[in-house]
Amino acid sequence: MTDYVTVTADAPLGRTGAIKLHGRAAFDAMHKAGKLAAETLDMVVPHVVPGVTTAELDDLIRNFIVDRGGVPATLGYRGYTHASCISINHVVCHGIPSPKTLKNGDIVNIDVTPIVDGWHGDSSRMYLAGDVGVKARRLVDVTYECLMLGIEQARPGNTMGDVAHAIQTHAEKHRYGVVRDFCGHGLGQLFHDAPEVVHVGKPGTGPELKPGMIFTIEPMINIGRPDVKLLDDGWTAVTRDRSLSAQFEHSIGITEQGCEIFTLSPAGFDQPPY
Repeated sequence: MTDYVTVTADAPLGRTGAIKLHGRAAFDAMHKAGKLAAETLDMVVPHVVPGVTTAELDDLIRNFIVDRGGVPATLGYRGYTHASCISINHVVCHGIPSPKTLKNGDIVNIDVTPIVDGWHGDSSRMYLAGDVGVKARRLVDVTYECLMLGIEQARPGNTMGDVAHAIQTHAEKHRYGVVRDFCGHGLGQLFHDAPEVVHVGKPGTGPELKPGMIFTIEPMINIGRPDVKLLDDGWTAVTRDRSLSAQFEHSIGITEQGCEIFTLSPAGFDQPPY
């Protein structure tokens, strides 16, 4: 049975396993944090080009967030030393910025989480470096469609299984694999909180969606099989069959009528090409 707790001023902030139900003030704070996340991902658009290093992109991201009064949540998180995760081609998630340069035809996921006034705005987008092939572009398009179809199901009375089923059926219709090893998550004043937001599931199963819930939806879709492996650095996850992978992520909050997306691009750069 799923536990829910209404967040009050004196409620404990820690992760208890219960799903937190937030009020309007929390939603307003999440819009502010989410806007900085989206603005950060907008800012890097002209810089994601062949020849740039992922370390250079990470420096731009760190400076942009800090200059606007935010704190990159990943800096120091479990020993991580960068302001973003940058995942190229067959890297599924948690790619570490480095001197590696982008090549013509690469597809790139950039994932950022600025903290603003104690609240986390978590979002990621795909970018196309140079002239990207048809198969890779199609994967990116379908992955974005998966995210938005999942968000369409994010409304009160539905379940996490309804969200997952919408994502899974659309991806598998295109014969893509949906990654099982990583999922979305609750967030707010914590980076990662209940509930887990899986991207594979059956309608009507899992926690019921209730007004006040705040969480990410972040499907990872592979051209090949869904299996992944973790590299020796302890962070980077790659497809086992070396097939291309794509991911998009929004932070959302459930309302009485449906949901609010906190991380929409102010510039309209939600889906490439930008």
